[in-house]
Amino acid sequence: MKIFIHRTRICLDKRLYCATIKLSDKRLRNRTSPPKSMKHNPETILSLQRIAKRIRIESVRMIANAGSGHPGGSLSEADILAALYFHVMRIDPKNPAWEDRDRFILSKGHACAGLYATLALRGFFPIEQLATFRCCGSILQGHPDMKKTPGVEMTAGPLGNGLGAGVGMALGARITGKTFRVFVLIGDGDAQEGCTWEAAMLAGHQKLNHLICIYDYNRSQVDGRTDEIVSLHPVEEKWLAMNWDVRKIYGHDFTQILDAFVWSCQPRQKPAVIIAYTIKGKGVSFMEDNAAWHGKAPNKEQLEWALKELAEEEN
Repeated sequence: MKIFIHRTRICLDKRLYCATIKLSDKRLRNRTSPPKSMKHNPETILSLQRIAKRIRIESVRMIANAGSGHPGGSLSEADILAALYFHVMRIDPKNPAWEDRDRFILSKGHACAGLYATLALRGFFPIEQLATFRCCGSILQGHPDMKKTPGVEMTAGPLGNGLGAGVGMALGARITGKTFRVFVLIGDGDAQEGCTWEAAMLAGHQKLNHLICIYDYNRSQVDGRTDEIVSLHPVEEKWLAMNWDVRKIYGHDFTQILDAFVWSCQPRQKPAVIIAYTIKGKGVSFMEDNAAWHGKAPNKEQLEWALKELAEEEN
């Protein structure tokens, strides 16, 4: 979808597209059909919504400033990251190497803008560092680097490697008697890699019950729709066959997100996977559900329009 210079055309185009996305939101909510919701503090939900909007704003801004990056997946994962880092995980930004911390792995490492924004907002490093995204010598490279960025647990790049690293960490915790949890966020590209399923099979066999995988299932990748490239259906049945507990949610609804994390962290005999139905580019109308924004930076006008939309949504 294009942004047109003529403002009237922009407004008309935006209205039509937003109507389409709202319909898509409704269909995704219906598709997930989660169990009856738990009660969460409304102030907690509101706070996480604001944090997620800030993650989106900082992600879009840093990608535009760098002139390259991956906005689509960074925006689709923002709500999940906000919930994990500001509500669910046991972490200490002042001591990133704390032995008993929960671990998080971003397997879809190209979407690191969202992770960097989250880490900065959580206090792992000054937020001013975000302006150095993808610059030579920066601690914030185009893919996460565990030797450069405080809070990054695994260097990522080649898709499909995150879950295997998470399995190793979970096995390590079992061997050493630790109780930390390991969270791994994967994307559609990861789910198309054989090594992801090898890791899933091993985790199910070993009954790694402190391992939680979150699948950012936006059904879109750099070349288009996953159903037209390499279909991932049936998703739920694949994980069940690997001996995982499975829960499906709408990945932009904080009530469902928090319910799923409560469920996943309960005592169990298997690893858990949360299949989060999300929208690529969530929050920016011309990026939403648009594969063209998988790995493209917005220009100045597009950045202004995106920030305007996100600011309006925040208010």
